[in-house]
Amino acid sequence: MTIHFSCTQCGKCCHNLRLPLSLAEASAWLRRGGDIELFCEAIPWPDEPPESDAQAMHKRRLSFPVACGALPIRVVVTVVAAFDGACPNLQSDGRCGAYEQRPRVCRIYPAEVNPFIPLTPVSKACPPEAWAADKPVFFADGRVTDAETVEVIQASRSAAAQDAPLKERLCAYLGVSHAALANEGFVIYAFERDVMLKALERLQGDDISALPASQWQFVSNRRATVDALSSIEAHYAVSSSLTQAHERYMEFFPTDL
Repeated sequence: MTIHFSCTQCGKCCHNLRLPLSLAEASAWLRRGGDIELFCEAIPWPDEPPESDAQAMHKRRLSFPVACGALPIRVVVTVVAAFDGACPNLQSDGRCGAYEQRPRVCRIYPAEVNPFIPLTPVSKACPPEAWAADKPVFFADGRVTDAETVEVIQASRSAAAQDAPLKERLCAYLGVSHAALANEGFVIYAFERDVMLKALERLQGDDISALPASQWQFVSNRRATVDALSSIEAHYAVSSSLTQAHERYMEFFPTDL
């Protein structure tokens, strides 16, 4: 499959987003006056999968190990730039006002960082003319063709893996210990800008090996999930019990609790 693409500067891809950021990018975003959220999900991890399981190894690189009662799990924390409406950097003419400092996820668009998510034009906000056959080839023979974009994708993946253990300490600083079951939803934390920036600054130069083991809780809005977690002595909470202003649950399925 060959995909042609060229940005039309329509600005549609710069609205109502949660942009995944590295920790360094998150600090820069906060200093420019933006807002950050933490999206937390977790995967039961009772045994190490074989290295031949590429998807499991990908999830392992992006996560950190903790305990959830008697159940070993791995937590994936995605740090996102959060905004409703237009991106604060989007100018009236459709150009980016922070182009040289824009996050990697913007630099690689419309490519995907996750190697297991295919590039599909229909899933993007760009108008049809952005994908016209007279545009440059962006994807062919199963890979992105632009060398600079490929380099940024690799840098993004490397940063995500390097950040994973630091995110465990970030969560400890912030008192974050709830996560949704992967593919069922997210527990989302939204702290004040100065609180988040202070926590990120504390990561610099710290010895992450000194971090004590932490206990996490799954959060769910589904009876079957809660019953299954209870049966294996995992710690859990129902989504309706999240009452703190900076914490909420995003469900993928209707609530039946």
